[in-house]
Amino acid sequence: MELKNKKIIVTGCAQGIGESTLRAYVAAGAQVAAMDVNTEMGNAAVQNANKDTPGSAFFLKCDVSNREEVDTAFDEAADQMGGLDVLANIAGVHRHAPTHEVPDETLEWLFKVNMNGTIYTNGAAYRHMTEGGSIINFGSESGLTAEINNAVYGASKAAVHAWTRSVAREWGEKGIRLNAVLPYIVTPMYARFREALSKEDLAAHDKATAEQIPLGGKFGDADKDLAPVMVFLAGDGSRFITGQLIPVDGGLISVR
Repeated sequence: MELKNKKIIVTGCAQGIGESTLRAYVAAGAQVAAMDVNTEMGNAAVQNANKDTPGSAFFLKCDVSNREEVDTAFDEAADQMGGLDVLANIAGVHRHAPTHEVPDETLEWLFKVNMNGTIYTNGAAYRHMTEGGSIINFGSESGLTAEINNAVYGASKAAVHAWTRSVAREWGEKGIRLNAVLPYIVTPMYARFREALSKEDLAAHDKATAEQIPLGGKFGDADKDLAPVMVFLAGDGSRFITGQLIPVDGGLISVR
């Protein structure tokens, strides 16, 4: 569970799971290039992570939906760190849309960030992982099961699942492993999802959550429940795990 001398890129570092993972990696001794579209919040997250920890972090602005920005930021990160061992591609977006009339702008935005961003960042990481490495993508339970009010987001995450499983088979011979985490964790994105629901839909959501999550009946905590998993997947202890969808959700779903 130590990441001393590991060179890591974390996208979506400014808040939520990304910020929690950034802090966990620096605390475990890693050198981290932290990326986000929000410069102010990203720099603040880096400053917070660098307090009294054995590792270190620096910030680079990057929009994962823009291939040119991704390539430039990843090249600079690998140059500053002297290589790349791990990518935690956490950057992602969510927006509620009526399934019978999905706006083109919403459809394009969700897939550009969630799917295109996965392809761009993974490809950029591959070019710098000359001696193998670990890529951690972010899927979702929404991409595995039928979920009310979340079909478009779920479709974008199902694409991430298929990409992760397929590319893991291709890149394994290079010593690069790809896995996807499927979290049920309280985040700012989840808060916005709740705000978009009607009173009736929110009550139904909370009732289902209480009934369906065996461990506590609620969403998990990023620092306590997810960050240790992210450290494990970045470290050498997970060296023989690839192509997996890994739920961190209190037992909500089982992947087969």
